[in-house]
Amino acid sequence: MKKVIFTLIAFMFCLGLSFAQVDPRQSPPPTSAAVGSSPVQAGNWIVGGSIGSLGYNFTTESFGLVLNPRAGYFLMDDLAVGLGVTVGLTTVPNFENIWSYGVTPFVRYYFPEGATATSRFFGEAEAGLAGSTEASDASFLAGLRLGYAHFISNNVAIEGTFGYTYSRANINTGAAVTGLAVGLGFQIYLPGRANR
Repeated sequence: MKKVIFTLIAFMFCLGLSFAQVDPRQSPPPTSAAVGSSPVQAGNWIVGGSIGSLGYNFTTESFGLVLNPRAGYFLMDDLAVGLGVTVGLTTVPNFENIWSYGVTPFVRYYFPEGATATSRFFGEAEAGLAGSTEASDASFLAGLRLGYAHFISNNVAIEGTFGYTYSRANINTGAAVTGLAVGLGFQIYLPGRANR
């Protein structure tokens, strides 16, 4: 397992170095774009995802990764609804890999207060069902997040989120798991037909 993680880290490092090659005659790429409120207008679409959790536990030698792809639609200015998918993997030595999955509809609101030409704060709520290869029962999953979107181009934003997740690990027994989570991701904002 250590070899796999080391290889993965080395590969990502080399990949990052290959993208870091910059021609000194060119100006540096922009790090922000003044978009105002155009990405969050009614009729637009949002597509993207985040890494909700990535970590390695040195005590148990376990590795965990959770990905959250999602897509949504702006019903009105600043308010998007959509559907997210959760896919996770936990590896523990001498045990089978544990895959987790879930489907979570979400509502996201971008606050006009505190908005700048290049960034927006947002709040998000989600609720849905989740499961894993470890248990045969479905789980109820709900979460609340606060986030910050920084636009690096007219249609792409890098996001950071901080949130609280509640999961009823087994609906039949009533056992529950809760926790805080930090996420990092990106979103692509696609203009709707009326906004092109």
